[in-house]
Amino acid sequence: MADRNKPSSTDDGTGSGTAGTDRASPSTRRPLSVARLKEKGKKLASAHIHRELAVNGTSDSLNRLLDDLLSPESSISNSDNIEWCRWLVAGGRTPAEFALIVRAYDNHAKCGLVWIPHVVAYRCRTCGISPCMSICRDCFKRGNHRNHDFNMFLSQAGGACDCGDTSVMKAEGFCSDHGLNNCQNKAPVPDDLMLVAEAMMPRLILRMLLHFREYSAANLDSADCRRTAEYCNDYCAMLMEFNNMGELMRRVMTRTLIDRGVYRRLLEPPYPSTRYGMYLQDGWLRYEQALRHFPSPEPPPDYAHLAALGRTIVHETLLEEFIFWTFKYEFQQQIVCFLLNMLPDQDYKEHLTRTFVMHYCRIPSVLELSSDPDTLSNRVVHMSVQLFSNESLALKMVEELSLLHVMIISLRQMMSKILTPHTLHSSEHNFHYVVDCAERVMKEHCYWPLVSDFNNVLSHESVALVFLKDDDLIDMWFQFLSMLQGMNVNIREIISHVEYESSSYYAAFSCELEASAYPMWSIISHLQNPSHASLAKKIMMYCVNYLQDWLDAINFYQQQSRFEKRIQMSRASFHFPLHRYLAAFICQGVKTMGMSLNDILPSADLLPKLMMHPLRVQVSKHFRRL
Repeated sequence: MADRNKPSSTDDGTGSGTAGTDRASPSTRRPLSVARLKEKGKKLASAHIHRELAVNGTSDSLNRLLDDLLSPESSISNSDNIEWCRWLVAGGRTPAEFALIVRAYDNHAKCGLVWIPHVVAYRCRTCGISPCMSICRDCFKRGNHRNHDFNMFLSQAGGACDCGDTSVMKAEGFCSDHGLNNCQNKAPVPDDLMLVAEAMMPRLILRMLLHFREYSAANLDSADCRRTAEYCNDYCAMLMEFNNMGELMRRVMTRTLIDRGVYRRLLEPPYPSTRYGMYLQDGWLRYEQALRHFPSPEPPPDYAHLAALGRTIVHETLLEEFIFWTFKYEFQQQIVCFLLNMLPDQDYKEHLTRTFVMHYCRIPSVLELSSDPDTLSNRVVHMSVQLFSNESLALKMVEELSLLHVMIISLRQMMSKILTPHTLHSSEHNFHYVVDCAERVMKEHCYWPLVSDFNNVLSHESVALVFLKDDDLIDMWFQFLSMLQGMNVNIREIISHVEYESSSYYAAFSCELEASAYPMWSIISHLQNPSHASLAKKIMMYCVNYLQDWLDAINFYQQQSRFEKRIQMSRASFHFPLHRYLAAFICQGVKTMGMSLNDILPSADLLPKLMMHPLRVQVSKHFRRL
């Protein structure tokens, strides 16, 4: 007779258990031990816990079992523990059955499918509001894009599907499954359907956060970051499976992540005088150490008051600390995908964007220290492009958290570390400094995520107008452009053949294109009528003033001997972004804003001097002898 109570060995995790005792009200029985719960098997144990929650609103059995399954003494990647969590969330059903039921109540309007790099996606310029808009293959095929201006591309940084998001693409481009008009009216959700999920989710997410704390160290290198994050890949995959069940489960997860009360209850001291309490205390000390060793750069004195440039940051939600570890562990792919999978929830998206901006100034440090900045750059942009492509949200971050200031200051601080004396003219009389194109930051394009984000937000007209109306922003931007003015000086070799050109050529041209020209064309695209003439004239004024300062810094007016002039003619730079800005805005002003050349050209004294360096580039092509 005793054998009848043994758990079966079936693959579905069920056991025959002691079904007779389960008929009694849970409130009249003592909670089952962990061993007894496991003996019952996954299905019966989860059903027992579901009944306890339905009757009592709480379950000591669940708490005891989670203490065992999520114990820090057990590996987070333990496959049996992960499988137990899947069954428990299902509340007495199989995980597959539970997923089908939850999806049946899904009224999501947005797709939000997240993909990793090297996945085929589509971009429709006819339907797109943001130039970064992209949709997955299934949504493209189910939509009507006949005769549209679209392209299929291989995603380099990863992405997320924007189908159903009216802030990024036009509603007529949505597929048949997405958009507010395609949401079907579902039957009311049973009150007890998500009981176990709601009870478990704080503990499930806490386990991954404690894993990050446990393995944190002040001197983590890129390999350590990868290993730490990879340890929890299977566990993270389980959480993403829950999210993929749709709106009901996503709401449970996002509310847990952004609830301040949950964070205080789970993580903040004081801790109990138990073994687990000691573990939490040790994790808190490691967390504080990580915060101290990963501060934001020292902000410029005039902007030290900006919240997003603060040296330290206080985390108040699980999501906020998650973002900190995402930065610390170099945006590991699985963590990024986990955070992006919940973006269809608008409250969560705003909270994530706000937290991302608050940590943004740490991105240069992460990029500079990484052993693989190319991969890291793609992962940073994988996240940021989803957050800043929404115009209303980007504008809100600009107005409330000074996002444009944070971006420009971060970029300028990164470049200021690699400045070198300008050598286009006599070094004794030259006080101009330019970026050193032989430095790693330039050669490995560490700056690319910053300028990509800046270009993304400037693609929104409302944000671009904020930029153009703010004198401090424009001044900071031209300070940055001055660092590129005359960079990568080339010396003509007339004695021996140069077999291999320096790689700094490519670094310099890429930088001017991505960090200077792209933002310029983004701004110009919004200046299309005479009402914007005053804004365009302001940019031209800054161009002229900074060009004048540049000419003064290089002592261009100094009288030079014929020999000195011949020596200088053997040197050339192909990079004059200040000249390019002035020429482009003059052209735009005349073409679209009805300006007169007489009103906007520099003075007759200055104009010939501004022509000399662009002309020198042309002359150097035909220069044959000293």
